[in-house]
Amino acid sequence: MCIIFMKIETNNLILISGNKEILSSAIKGASFLSIALNATVIEPWTEFGLAPIEFSLTKISQNENENGWWTYFPIHKEDKKLIGSCGYKGSPTPEGNVEIGYEVISEYRQKGLGTEIAKGLVSNAFKFDHVKMIVAHTLPFENASTNILISLGFNKVSEIMDPEDGLIWRWELKRE
Repeated sequence: MCIIFMKIETNNLILISGNKEILSSAIKGASFLSIALNATVIEPWTEFGLAPIEFSLTKISQNENENGWWTYFPIHKEDKKLIGSCGYKGSPTPEGNVEIGYEVISEYRQKGLGTEIAKGLVSNAFKFDHVKMIVAHTLPFENASTNILISLGFNKVSEIMDPEDGLIWRWELKRE
């Protein structure tokens, strides 16, 4: 059986979209995920835990049109290694908004790869005409993620009290 999956390619990375097989493998553990991605996977590869992976699997299992709008796995091309996680928080809203998120494991931080991931997600989303705005949320202080968003042209538009995360900043990037 041939598994077809979507990918986003950047200079140094391939972001592989989590289909049912890949997401199920991630839930089973690093060795299973390594086989599914054909890449080295070292624990911990995510700081977010498996809940987002399980949620993504549920969403794409309920609606095949959600494929490509949830979890992606960033593989470093040269090292053939999973370096974190990233993706969208579901398909675009009726207004054309889509939210991105990303994380990079510690040994690959401060190398521009977080920016490369975010830029890849933004470029990919804007390939779809119905996407009008990209949204992101960060902790409410200057950090690597806020610097990434600023470098990509995002604007901080508000502070929000999130029931799970407390105070967070909302960022937006509108289609030109």
